[in-house]
Amino acid sequence: MFESLTEKLQNTFKKLSGHGKLTEKNITDALREVRLALLEADVNFKIVRSFINDVREQALGQEVMGSLTPELQIAKIIGDELTKLMGTASEKINIAPSGPTIIMMVGLNGAGKTTVSAKLALKFRTEGRNPLLVAADVYRPAAIKQLQVLGDQINVPVFSMGTDTSPVSIAQAAVKSALNRGHNFVIIDTAGRLQINKELMKELRVIKGAINPTEIMLVVDAMTGQDAINVAEQFNADLDIDGVILTKMDGDARGGAALSIRAVIQKPIKLVSVGEKVDTTTLEEFHPDRMASRILGEGDFKTLLEKAENVFTEDQAREFERKLTDKQGLDFDDLLVQLEQIKKMGPLDQLIDMIPGINKLPIDVKDLQVDEGQFQHAKAIIQSMTPGERRIPSLLDRSRKIRIAKGSGMTVREVNQLVQQLNFMNRMVKHQGLGMPKFTPGKPKLSTKQKKVRKPRKRKKRRSRR
Repeated sequence: MFESLTEKLQNTFKKLSGHGKLTEKNITDALREVRLALLEADVNFKIVRSFINDVREQALGQEVMGSLTPELQIAKIIGDELTKLMGTASEKINIAPSGPTIIMMVGLNGAGKTTVSAKLALKFRTEGRNPLLVAADVYRPAAIKQLQVLGDQINVPVFSMGTDTSPVSIAQAAVKSALNRGHNFVIIDTAGRLQINKELMKELRVIKGAINPTEIMLVVDAMTGQDAINVAEQFNADLDIDGVILTKMDGDARGGAALSIRAVIQKPIKLVSVGEKVDTTTLEEFHPDRMASRILGEGDFKTLLEKAENVFTEDQAREFERKLTDKQGLDFDDLLVQLEQIKKMGPLDQLIDMIPGINKLPIDVKDLQVDEGQFQHAKAIIQSMTPGERRIPSLLDRSRKIRIAKGSGMTVREVNQLVQQLNFMNRMVKHQGLGMPKFTPGKPKLSTKQKKVRKPRKRKKRRSRR
């Protein structure tokens, strides 16, 4: 989502790298570009003005560390201010002190409330809770059926009373049913509505008064940009919402909603959703500091490791972390095991964006995709290698690749692509953003130990046959 903004900020930082220190002039020049980048990202113009003033004040003040280079100084200040803008710390969904926690989902048509409701129910179920989904959207055709299908997929019951009952009655009956059946979380999927529709907004206020929800969560489509702010303001004015869930965060949008909502309505973004697939990888808690890090192109290693912990055992997670920082890098056996586990963590392109320093690599990662078909191809290729070739990828010369291609039913080109993929992964983990030596294209330099010579073998003189 923030790709364009990240690129513009990185270019701004690069322009400062040639300067010996920050001056009022180069700060002004840099902030002019930052201001344009934020406006192009569809951030509210009042927020941009306030943000730029705060950054300028910090940059010209005494709080800048003298040991940092100019580009790192300004990047640190912008990162801190972005974190403040989005809320400083993450905020979780509140739990009711007694009785079931009732969460009322509200928002516009098409924002993704039904899908997010199911994702939220799955999140609670995997945490050991006992959620109940409530189909209170009686206006949209097939809305109830959609929620029932999703409920079956994630093994969470769905309470419904058809389309002839009012949403208020459905919500009240659902809460009573939850109390009787021991459900400790009730997620009410209300109908989408325009904030200017006074009758439907009144209906939400009546539901709120009837069930006294623990949380009212506004579901906002992040791709609506600046209009998301207007929606949030009106819903908050009518309902006094408790938090925001941003959907479609993987879409081709500019990110202005994520950077503006908290500052405009003073309510936290609690969760972000990506994609339409309902699984444990597509709904994340919103961490302002981690999001600021992603925007600056510094990755989000904490979230990456958290995702790993969800699909790896404790031993596997420890091994995964070790492999990411191992100077020797991965071999093909490792690649096969890691791909199998990484597939469970979510789309690979999103995981790659979380790796620190990834944007600085001289490689375009946009086309790097691993689907089920490619995984099967990779598996066939690796299984056609000898144990030695798997452990030491540098053994793979052209003749070996031809043999492997024939044995796996693939082409030499596909074998080369897999080799390149392994090299790419090793370059990422050796990159300076992970605390490793800076990657330089070409052959790696030998260490002092590696330079220690092997004595040349003496060739035996061949005896004459005569």
